[in-house]
Amino acid sequence: MNEILSPEEHSEPRPAGEKLQKVLARMGVGSRRDVEAWISQGRVKVNGSDATLGQRVMPGDAIALDGRLLRREDDQVVRRVLIYNKPEGEVCTRSDPEGRPTVFDRLPRAKSGRWINIGRLDINTTGLLLFTTDGELANRLMHPSYEMDREYAVRVRGEVTEEMIDNLKNGVMLEDGPAKFTDIQEAPQGDGFNHWFHCVVMEGRNREVRRLWESQGLVVSRLKRVRFGPVFLTADLSVGRWREMSQSEVDILAAEVGLRPLALPDMKGKAREKLARMQRKSGAPLESGRGGRAERSERGERAGRSGRDEGRGRPVATPLAERPADVRGKRPGKPREERSEPNLTERSPRKPATGAARRPKPSGEGQRPGFRRR
Repeated sequence: MNEILSPEEHSEPRPAGEKLQKVLARMGVGSRRDVEAWISQGRVKVNGSDATLGQRVMPGDAIALDGRLLRREDDQVVRRVLIYNKPEGEVCTRSDPEGRPTVFDRLPRAKSGRWINIGRLDINTTGLLLFTTDGELANRLMHPSYEMDREYAVRVRGEVTEEMIDNLKNGVMLEDGPAKFTDIQEAPQGDGFNHWFHCVVMEGRNREVRRLWESQGLVVSRLKRVRFGPVFLTADLSVGRWREMSQSEVDILAAEVGLRPLALPDMKGKAREKLARMQRKSGAPLESGRGGRAERSERGERAGRSGRDEGRGRPVATPLAERPADVRGKRPGKPREERSEPNLTERSPRKPATGAARRPKPSGEGQRPGFRRR
């Protein structure tokens, strides 16, 4: 008689250990994409031997990066998140051979791991940037499968026709493949050949927003990111300043990409006061002699002090709820309600899905600042 095997006996045993790139990302060394590049470059060793992509490691294995042994007790995840309002003239790299200021110059020192930038903005683009010490969170927020939409305020130079708008919504072919805006809303500001738009893309490709408009023969003269997924840039965070997300905000952001909540590390009173002082001073100009980095331009300084967008005559960090599309029908001159509450709102975690079921609704009517999308 043939013996009947259970499904468990039929299945192959699961490989031991955990993938190396996942372990290093969780330690906050870098994002999975960064770690995979380092492994390919031969910069990572496991137990003295060159690591390979997909290699699995056990808790007792010794992992070294650039010859420096990493402490495995740091394998415990520390999930901190910063929101930063990037000024023009800063580059999204840790060090710049030309001595230009970088987005990391103003950030506080991370006691565990290091700050990982979630996406990038080019040197002439301003606005919302996120940083985290959790490499897995960074990887998921940047991965195309989670479809974190990015919203930009754009000033376009040239005559914009309905045909151009339709082309950009339906999709155009760029040198690296097809691309499109999932939503475009025109703002009433602008005169002559200068027009403001709010537009949304679902990817983080290099200079994608600028290249999309340029495909229609137009020039982008100002570009500012105002939203990344559920996180909005609000008016209380002026240019060049950062703030750290609270426990509830971090938990909501993590739930958006299917990660469980993690408690923020305990911080003593003096350390908390020091962090608050650093946060208040974060908008100050960079010193011209520090590490060979140049001081910000006078124009950027004026924008940082006043918190005003020169081209629009409105606060730089305008919540999405105050977009022109959302205030149509209101009486002229009616004052807007002051927003003193945090810009993040509790919501139920988003369940993983595929295709259109996972895709969030594009920005438009009914948007609210924070983590709520209707």
